[in-house]
Amino acid sequence: MAEVWTVKRCMDWTRAYLEEKGAERGRHEAVWMLSAVTGLSRMELFLSLDRPLSKAELDRMHGYVVRRAKGEPLQYILGDTQFRTITVLCEPGVLIPRPETELLVEEVLNFLDKEVLLASDARRARVELPWNAEVAAARSAEEARAREAAAAGGGSGEASADAPAELLDVTEEGERAEIAPGDGTPEAEGVVQAPEGSTVPARTGRSARVLEIGSGTGCISLSIVSERPGLVTAVATDIDPHAVALSVKNREALGIEPARADFREGSLTAPISHEERGSFDVLVSNPPYIPESVMPILPREVTAYEPHRALASGADGLDLFRHIVKAAPHMLRPGGLLACELFEDALSTAADICTLAGFADVHVTEDLTGRPRFVLARWR
Repeated sequence: MAEVWTVKRCMDWTRAYLEEKGAERGRHEAVWMLSAVTGLSRMELFLSLDRPLSKAELDRMHGYVVRRAKGEPLQYILGDTQFRTITVLCEPGVLIPRPETELLVEEVLNFLDKEVLLASDARRARVELPWNAEVAAARSAEEARAREAAAAGGGSGEASADAPAELLDVTEEGERAEIAPGDGTPEAEGVVQAPEGSTVPARTGRSARVLEIGSGTGCISLSIVSERPGLVTAVATDIDPHAVALSVKNREALGIEPARADFREGSLTAPISHEERGSFDVLVSNPPYIPESVMPILPREVTAYEPHRALASGADGLDLFRHIVKAAPHMLRPGGLLACELFEDALSTAADICTLAGFADVHVTEDLTGRPRFVLARWR
């Protein structure tokens, strides 16, 4: 008789194996791989713990586990990741989106709403991110199962070890900072600020134009235009043709018109025409920013798999940023915003660079972990 591998058995084995290989979140990774293999959502997976896996599913799962055990990032294995409210495709050779960058998008949206779009209703309602609904539903379902088991004399009524507490960790690998529950802040509740309902309130301002340098997967520009439909257009550049092609692929998958998110191959602002210069309300970038001295101590799954030129930027991590600051005055309208994500130890120097270049209202903001992460500056 053939050996039967259920969802639960495969999940438990994968967790133990990956943790033995050094994974810090083996359970989390096992759940995401099984979800991809079976086509079940995370919620459905925990409601199907006794479901047998087919041979094809087991073979595919085996391939995933082997690749992950060697250190390959989960996003490359699964082929996509969640970024704010959209899903973006990920491919080897293009930098994987990070949770910090979601807050960079939020800074840009806050500026546009206040300074450009001039929304008549400034209230910003909290909107649950997609995976939170799955967590809540799975938790409710598991609690119901536990109550039924208790009523039938099968236990104490407490939730099983297989859920739902584990579900609190079922978020995209590397795509969400650890969240401490219960402090009442939007970050703690796993939410982002967004306009009330699904559209932006009525406005009296003009439409906005955003320039992104270093598009990568396109997650920044695509998030901005998708969260402000009809109100914002973006032009994004990247020197890597592979990154540009992936950005276009993500744009097509999201059904966004090319005119709303225009991805161009070229270095920095080289693809921007003379007529377009000075027309942008925001210049945003998540450039390479890791100091060369820090590169050797990064996790192997970063240095061995992600592109070096998308990570490192000179001795202090600011080589490319200096070029961006020089170009920004020629790209921005008066009062336009420069917004960049940078290495935590370089933000003070970055702020000084902006001030010396003639920017006003220069300030540094933190990421979800409280580390300095973004420099924001207004062109006079």
